[in-house]
Amino acid sequence: MTLVDAATGITYSIRRSKSAKRVRVTVDRDGVTVVLPQRAIEHRAQDAIVRLEPWIRAQLAERAQSQQAIDARGMAVPWLGELVPLVVQPGRKTAHRDGGRIFVPDGDHRPALERLIRREAKIEFAQRLDRITAECGHGWTTIRIGDMKTRWASCSPGGRFSFSWRLMLAPEHVLETVVWHEVCHMDIADHSARFWALLDERRPGHRADHKWLADHGQELAL
Repeated sequence: MTLVDAATGITYSIRRSKSAKRVRVTVDRDGVTVVLPQRAIEHRAQDAIVRLEPWIRAQLAERAQSQQAIDARGMAVPWLGELVPLVVQPGRKTAHRDGGRIFVPDGDHRPALERLIRREAKIEFAQRLDRITAECGHGWTTIRIGDMKTRWASCSPGGRFSFSWRLMLAPEHVLETVVWHEVCHMDIADHSARFWALLDERRPGHRADHKWLADHGQELAL
């Protein structure tokens, strides 16, 4: 359900969470969402919107700026950081990458394009995991390509990895750093000083790539 706060004019939705212990506000590609604990009264969502109005407006302005960058690409998509033109083919049902072009269906081509990126992302990440885990003396078991909202990737015990398909839209060196980051979690699960020292050793320069994701992550969209 979509609501409009009378005091601020901010449009938002409410989501109940069994695991939430406090009221939380998120601003992402789906808009403004207030996460409420199961038993919290709905009025607490309005209180949160009013209290966090300056922060919410700053986040919305940042998202609008990112959307301008996305729109400026026109009929092209960044593929590992390089703009690849999209060619519309009437009657086509699927997206297909051929050399320096991607052929897409007429109309809203984004679902077909996303499916293509997901397929190729699995291959891309698997190849990098093969190489990087071998260098670090590990192996891996499964890979999942998803669209996580709160993180770009994850590593679970047993060598199970998840990556966001949106990383395929980032520069190649950024994607490479994300893989190194997750493989380092096979040795150190947390983000302690020991973890960052290990990543510094294995992937010098990773901090610039992490900053790039923080600054431009919202632009990794179709």
